[in-house]
Amino acid sequence: MRQFLTEVVRGLVSEPGRVSVHESRDRDVVVLELSVAPGDRGRVIGRQGATADALRTLLSAIGHEQGVAVELEILD
Repeated sequence: MRQFLTEVVRGLVSEPGRVSVHESRDRDVVVLELSVAPGDRGRVIGRQGATADALRTLLSAIGHEQGVAVELEILD
């Protein structure tokens, strides 16, 4: 999941080298913390959060296949 998110977000941003994802697990919940360059936050969030919602939907589908819940946090 971490690798998937990293690759997708690198395709969205203007500074792909500054994309980092930290993954932690707590029982059956995977928490992914996404960090991007300050100028790329808007690209990752999208208008009215549409891009962030789409990322969460994709991650949720992957997590469902693996039997875990997934939470995406976009850090400041």
